[in-house]
Amino acid sequence: MPSSTPAASTGSAAPDSAARTATGAPRAGGAGRLGGRTVSRIGFGAMQLPRLGEDRAAAAGILRRAVELGIDHIDTAYFYGDGYSNALIREAIRPEDDVLVVTKVGATPDNSGGPHPLRLAQRPEELRTAVDDNLASLGLEQLPLVNLRRAARAPGLIAEGDQVVDLDDQLAVMTALRDEGKIAAIGISHVDADDLRRAVPAGLACVQNAYSLVARDDEKMLDICVSEGIAWVPYFPLGSAFPGMPKVTDEPAVIAAATSAGVTPAQAGLAWLLHHAPNVLLIPGTADAGHLAANVAAGAVRFDPATLAALDAVPTRSGEIETH
Repeated sequence: MPSSTPAASTGSAAPDSAARTATGAPRAGGAGRLGGRTVSRIGFGAMQLPRLGEDRAAAAGILRRAVELGIDHIDTAYFYGDGYSNALIREAIRPEDDVLVVTKVGATPDNSGGPHPLRLAQRPEELRTAVDDNLASLGLEQLPLVNLRRAARAPGLIAEGDQVVDLDDQLAVMTALRDEGKIAAIGISHVDADDLRRAVPAGLACVQNAYSLVARDDEKMLDICVSEGIAWVPYFPLGSAFPGMPKVTDEPAVIAAATSAGVTPAQAGLAWLLHHAPNVLLIPGTADAGHLAANVAAGAVRFDPATLAALDAVPTRSGEIETH
């Protein structure tokens, strides 16, 4: 079962403790900071685990392998498979693993047979219910870190009607839940620069936005997070299957960098993110043990100055997705 509270210390970890997880494995991608504690810079996103369906042993095996490979933070949500991912984490992760589990609220499972497996749940009372659902399914008394996922920008579901909720009202319930001890730290997801500036006074632990080498419209937000000591946790780190959204692995500069380093384009794309800013943490998801190992190995990729400059020069194309 995951640890229910972050480490008490908010200072820099000692070198030995920073280099390895509680199990003794070298931290995947090195050490970063999240929710007041030291974690591996490469984490694991649990969104794809429900693809394994009834093969729960295989899904649990992916989680155990992640811990063995030096991952000690996992990103999940109750709406991943209607509690499937959370239940697996509860079964597979042990207290002695000292894994930081990050959850999110703002949506809920939709079993009505509609086009999406989830529906928005943005109202304050729905956020509170989602926190309770995550607590129950993970078997915790306190959630270490909870991301509030907004729904006001593409891609993804856009809030309409009573799901259009002011950010201040949402932050009020999140901070109340923190004061009550149900959550230890607050993050925010799928936001614009105005949302970020309004949320910083609440004491943010992280920001989760779509961001990659080819989708860097949020660069100024990343700069704010660096200056404020807020972790930047990009989703779609290699681009996405959304129509119009470019893929990092198609970029000639990425392919050239991968060839030079003897790695795959995907590994090169993930490695660039770790090189780009010190507060970047990754949560690539997979249901395949081979892909998991490859993602972790990206943390060891190094670029010479010329290659890094060529990658930095790749233009952002994320604006193309806004019309879809």
